[in-house]
Amino acid sequence: MWIIFLCLCLISIVEVFSASSTLIYKTGNHWDPITRHSLFMIVGALVVVLFHNIPYKWFQVFPVFLLPISAIFLVLLLMFDELNIGGILVIEKVNDAGRWVKLFGIQFQPSEFAKMAVVIVTAFILSKGQREEEANPKAFKHIMIITVVICGLILPENFSTAALLFGVVFLMMFIGRIAARKLLLLMGSLMGLVAAGVLFLEITKDIDNKFLHRFDTWRTRIENFVKTEEVPAAKFDINRNAQVGHARIAIASSHVVGKGPGNSVQRDFLSQAFSDFIFAIIVEELGLVGGIAVVALYIWLLIRAGRIARQCDRTFPAFLVLGIALILVSQAMFNMMVAVGLAPVTGQPLPLISRGGTSTLINCVYIGMLLSVSRYTSRLKEQEEHDAQIPMQIESSNPLAELQSGSEAQTAVEPTAKALNSDEEFK
Repeated sequence: MWIIFLCLCLISIVEVFSASSTLIYKTGNHWDPITRHSLFMIVGALVVVLFHNIPYKWFQVFPVFLLPISAIFLVLLLMFDELNIGGILVIEKVNDAGRWVKLFGIQFQPSEFAKMAVVIVTAFILSKGQREEEANPKAFKHIMIITVVICGLILPENFSTAALLFGVVFLMMFIGRIAARKLLLLMGSLMGLVAAGVLFLEITKDIDNKFLHRFDTWRTRIENFVKTEEVPAAKFDINRNAQVGHARIAIASSHVVGKGPGNSVQRDFLSQAFSDFIFAIIVEELGLVGGIAVVALYIWLLIRAGRIARQCDRTFPAFLVLGIALILVSQAMFNMMVAVGLAPVTGQPLPLISRGGTSTLINCVYIGMLLSVSRYTSRLKEQEEHDAQIPMQIESSNPLAELQSGSEAQTAVEPTAKALNSDEEFK
């Protein structure tokens, strides 16, 4: 896990430095963008070390304060286009989207904290609701109440984040043995909501409303994505579809090994090249080989998380690890799909690679949590090996040990669901 994290950080520093040409032009300072990003990465590494050394059981407490606080800020983002309370609390829209809050001069995205809280509380509810055959029926209701409320608050200003979070929760419930009939019913309801949403977008096409200001953006992005008409390069409107056009030019001109680090051309024309479309710059500079390497790192992270989960002797850390891995990898895959034209344009950054503040630190917290559970499983394995050596030592010194160990083996029983749901220290 440390190797994956450090490799992603190295790629991030190199590619963000290369992709920040527009920021350098605006600030007039060649080193300012990469200095700021490097500082966040250093702080993020310290955050990883900090959370690495926190026992995983403490993570259950996080939603207690993260859920209400993030919900309050999300409500404020919905209510106010601009808000300034003595410079202490500042809300202002950026790129026609209200996603950022500035508190005591520190800017952050409440949706990032809300995502973390929902993943943790889902893992907690699933762990406490496990039974011998399937999960407790009440677990589904409790999870859906929390998820629907939080996703409903995120959705008006950040549809892609709400959809991504809901999808991860759905996968966690599937892994957590929620009844299949409930999941199928939920899936059918979602399909109906999608159909209703498409119809609603068409109905509200000419309506000007404060709470519908993002609908035009969603409609345009969906229409551009589903459009089947092939437009010749000479007739492509590069000014209207600048992000998609320059991203595809970057990828098409990369070849197998790319142009080399720092030699991107489209970074000067592609807005958000250092954030939402950094994968296009990675492919342009590092080629198909570099793109495959980045994809492999995220897949490797998911595989490692799965192995850590299998080594857990409790359900909460297992569900927590899988939830974190799913939120990171699904966001990464969605970002890369957008860059190569397999998904409509969204504002999702590439985890641990894209330039950012809140998202970078939150992703580092995720990695720290994974490492915390990994540390726990390592100690558990050492304890098991130690316990396994004790009977062997007794057997070598006591001729009656074989009879005693045989009688103990006859009385041993498999751990119950209640034991798996307990968070007591392993003894």
